[in-house]
Amino acid sequence: MALISEYEEEESGTKPSSSAASSPPAQPSTFTATFDPSNPLGIVEKLFDFLAAESDYLSKDAAEKEIAAVVKAAKEKRKRKEEAAEREKAAAAAKAAESNKRLKEEEKEKKKKPEKEEEKGARASTVPNKGNGLDMDNYSWTQTLQEVTVLVPVPHGTKSRFVVCDIKKNHLKIGLKGQPPILEGELYKPIKVDDCYWSIGMVSTEDQNTISVLLTKHDQMEWWKSLVKGGPEIDTQKVEPENSKLADLDPETRQTVEKMMFDQRQKQMGRPTSDEIQKQDILKKFMAEHPEMDFSRAKIN
Repeated sequence: MALISEYEEEESGTKPSSSAASSPPAQPSTFTATFDPSNPLGIVEKLFDFLAAESDYLSKDAAEKEIAAVVKAAKEKRKRKEEAAEREKAAAAAKAAESNKRLKEEEKEKKKKPEKEEEKGARASTVPNKGNGLDMDNYSWTQTLQEVTVLVPVPHGTKSRFVVCDIKKNHLKIGLKGQPPILEGELYKPIKVDDCYWSIGMVSTEDQNTISVLLTKHDQMEWWKSLVKGGPEIDTQKVEPENSKLADLDPETRQTVEKMMFDQRQKQMGRPTSDEIQKQDILKKFMAEHPEMDFSRAKIN
């Protein structure tokens, strides 16, 4: 690699003689040399030869001290540059380590979040009442797989003409005219509006009537967790349908309900569901029919 620089000779600190004053000013000289990485001092020696030939700088008493100061300054500059590079490298490494640590913590939190949500849901769920629903302060509801019944106590002597009962596919509103609704909200699941109705009648106590609302579920194969969305939820794994009701179902529906009940009990005990048992049986049969295959490292989901 070639290094080319220009050097303008100056005689600082000396006064020109009378003869030199009449001489024309010194012209800049060009120094050209080739740098050999295997012999770094070679270019330095050529530079000093150039200085000796083109000027009397090396004859100055302070030349050696000034050259040593230049060398020292160059070494310090190189050291500062290396230290800055090391600091930048260390800072980059620390930043990368911090970023990796943060990513690991985020991944850890992501894994914990579903567990926390599940635990939160379990804590928020309530054991259902005897009708597989929930008893609230101003109303109660029960359910079967096909229907939901809502009971709303109202003052004794309340007539049907004073009742507000608005039943829609996804919304329910129950109350008395001229008063805030006793119950209003979006239903947990859609219903068949044409198969729903309400009535008002006496209850066992003499000072109350009760508004009774029957809602026919659109999906008659699912237990509702709550009456309205955002309301208190029940633990559907603890729902206990009446056995007498199962006898009234058609064979296909009864088989589906019994399967749901079996799977709920299995999940509560931490055991495989009917579908998982069926898959295991199929796998065992396949393994028995193919003994030549190695399943020791197989991962079956």
